[in-house]
Amino acid sequence: MYQVVKRAIDALGAFLLLIPLSVLFLPVIVVLLCTGEHAVFYRQTRIGRGGREFGILKFATMLKDSPNLAGGSLTVRGDPRVLPFGRFLRASKINELPQVINVLIGDMSFVGPRPQVRGDFEHYTPAQQAAVTSLRPGITGIGSVVFRDEERFLSRQGVDPRAFYGDRIAPYKGALEEWYRAHASLRTDALLLWATAWTVLRPESQLVFRVFPDLPARPDWWVED
Repeated sequence: MYQVVKRAIDALGAFLLLIPLSVLFLPVIVVLLCTGEHAVFYRQTRIGRGGREFGILKFATMLKDSPNLAGGSLTVRGDPRVLPFGRFLRASKINELPQVINVLIGDMSFVGPRPQVRGDFEHYTPAQQAAVTSLRPGITGIGSVVFRDEERFLSRQGVDPRAFYGDRIAPYKGALEEWYRAHASLRTDALLLWATAWTVLRPESQLVFRVFPDLPARPDWWVED
């Protein structure tokens, strides 16, 4: 029943949101057309429900050839592949808003496990992969809120971003997604939407760990800068 009600809320919410969002989308589209590489949307293949691939939509914030340049699917602070206007879009999370279209057509939900590219998805254990693919992926979710500034960890001096992601970040992120699968409910989703809004306004906040005190313990390498 939870999944049925959630899908109905997602579909109705996405339909109603696209109307006011079009007012925001228009100036963003104009700026993107007039700056950078003049690309508006970026479509990337991610792993969705049931392990099926789908195309996630975002506003373009990076060079078109970014996946083939140093860093691949990961970005670090001051990443030279990120375009000037793209930095604002990423910091404000406006770049993620086109995913409301993904929600409307049923590829995604407003809240759920964050969908990964194939290479990052394969860092999860089989149990974590099963948890992630059992639900529609979300625009936001527990992994997104906890790792709202993932670039901070990947930018630490002496750290190889790709190795650090696979060895450190992915295991904990996978544990968080398993936690969400076990606690998925409309109440949890509502709290995660609120926590998402809070962390956009207060990126340094650790409120999510107080809202959900039973989250998996933060690993030893987790040190707030």
